[in-house]
Amino acid sequence: MRVGVPTEVTPDENRVAITPSGVAAFRAHGHDVIVQAGAGQGSAIPDAAYMRVGATNVETAGEVWERADLILKVKEPLGPELELMRPGQVLFTYLHLAASKVLTEQLLDRRIVGIAYETVQLEDGTLPLLVPMSEVAGRLSIQAGATSLERISGGKGLLLPGVSGVRRGRVTIIGAGIVGLNACVVGVGFGADVTIIDINPLRLAYVRDVVQGHVTTLMSNAANIESAVRAADLVICAVLIPGAKTPRLVTRQHLRQMEDGSALVDVAVDQGGCAETSRPTTHRDPRYVEHGVVHYCVSNMPGAVPHTSTYALTNATMAYALEIADRGWQTATQNPALSAGVNLVEGRVTHAAVAAAHGLEHTPLS
Repeated sequence: MRVGVPTEVTPDENRVAITPSGVAAFRAHGHDVIVQAGAGQGSAIPDAAYMRVGATNVETAGEVWERADLILKVKEPLGPELELMRPGQVLFTYLHLAASKVLTEQLLDRRIVGIAYETVQLEDGTLPLLVPMSEVAGRLSIQAGATSLERISGGKGLLLPGVSGVRRGRVTIIGAGIVGLNACVVGVGFGADVTIIDINPLRLAYVRDVVQGHVTTLMSNAANIESAVRAADLVICAVLIPGAKTPRLVTRQHLRQMEDGSALVDVAVDQGGCAETSRPTTHRDPRYVEHGVVHYCVSNMPGAVPHTSTYALTNATMAYALEIADRGWQTATQNPALSAGVNLVEGRVTHAAVAAAHGLEHTPLS
């Protein structure tokens, strides 16, 4: 099979969907790999590193899309890329279709096979291709929030860990999944006063054990969310429903009750956002203020640390990408985990949560 890796076109997205060791693995399995010139530059991987292990280097994205049967990307395709697709081509990337009916319809029109990293799911519910980026985003969320609280960023001028004689910052984390756990670990390590909220008491107990009790855990309900958000200097939104649009748990009324200069980091913004006021931003212009609260809603947070993120992501994706290349997508998706990742097949929506998000007809993959 011919595997293609174009340069990402999302603003300030410096990750790449393959490393030289990934190219070597594909070549060992008898596949051709086509990498666009400069694709790895943002992750400190030069073109020569790919070529040394057998990749074909091409100048334009058009050449990659034209020649490849399987396209590996990091972010969902944008306008110019849509015109390069052809029916039946397999696209393996983060798609986040529940957040965009427009993109869903565009990909349906192109009749591609869309397999989304974020909905590949193991039998125990684990999302193996979302975990590494969730770890990165969760840890970054505390950094982003701490910077948002600085006066120069529009915040109240509060130092999150505090100092002697001055209170430390209060952090409320909504969601105790991978993002929430990592935000909690860093927040506690940073010296903040952390509260974490989730619907699963067993998960809350696990988080509490991980940080040796240095956290307040609350069950998720409207009253607890309202009181914890109202008291917080920094709110981290870390809720995820696989493949579906994120529920809006933080309302405008909640934000109006926060002190001016408080901060909100919505890690779930690529799935629609957990706050009513959330809208996607970029690394170049990451913040805006609404109801006196500094919002940080960058939709590709791990792109800020592309070297770490690229290697973490490809460590997880490569086994599945090889399976698709070796067996073809129809046979490979007999693997239940990969089957859950198939969102679109040649004009039909095969993921129930995506169909429900946009009121589209659902066609089971079978």
